Amino acid sequence: MTYSVRYTLKNKDVNLYRKLRTSALFELLQEASIAHTEMLGMGREMTLDRGFLWVVLQQRIDIARMPEYGETITIETWPGTTMHVLFPRYYQVNDAEGNILMNGSAVWALLDAQTRRMIFPDRNGIFIEGETTGRETGLPLPLKRTDTDRQDLYTVQFCDCDLNGHMNNTRYFDLCENLLEHPAQGKDPVRIKAEYVQEARFRETVAVNWSEDENSALIYGETEKTCFRMRFDY
Repeated sequence: MTYSVRYTLKNKDVNLYRKLRTSALFELLQEASIAHTEMLGMGREMTLDRGFLWVVLQQRIDIARMPEYGETITIETWPGTTMHVLFPRYYQVNDAEGNILMNGSAVWALLDAQTRRMIFPDRNGIFIEGETTGRETGLPLPLKRTDTDRQDLYTVQFCDCDLNGHMNNTRYFDLCENLLEHPAQGKDPVRIKAEYVQEARFRETVAVNWSEDENSALIYGETEKTCFRMRFDY
């Protein structure tokens, strides 16, 4: 079963160029994912209330056009076949006329809230049936580390953190775009890839390393270990 929701972009969703913020985009995709998981009977009662946390590990989105302030979009999402402890999920975003704005994918997992380790869903009665629509885009792959030439330090703020007890992954997009030149110049990404390796907690300091050229930007965040990696193509 594919989940679909319509949404009209509000002031809080857009940047100074009146285009959808990348952080808001991924918030919308994740909210649709959560809503669909609840619809499939694997929501809070089966996960959060039992001490299991849904976390996203990798994301990819291919963008034909970023929607603008006041525009109504439709977000569709559906699950792929579970791979041991990993839950693939796919996305498509359309405009009001049905034109495809974006296609994407993500890999999710469940963590034990106490140990912060992945759990085996089949051992805990958690099952999500996969679906094949023919519209699936490729799943995200790990990002290769390359040399960077810039660095900044960021301390995780209270409002960065979510109910999982760590910096929400969508906040990394705001962190990155505050450092990069392309967003400030009003350039929209055509592809975004993200990988979340280690959580960053409240008041931890993240060393953000990045490099940027005419067509792309690579960003890595580290505490004692790598927290996240992102690539933006323009």
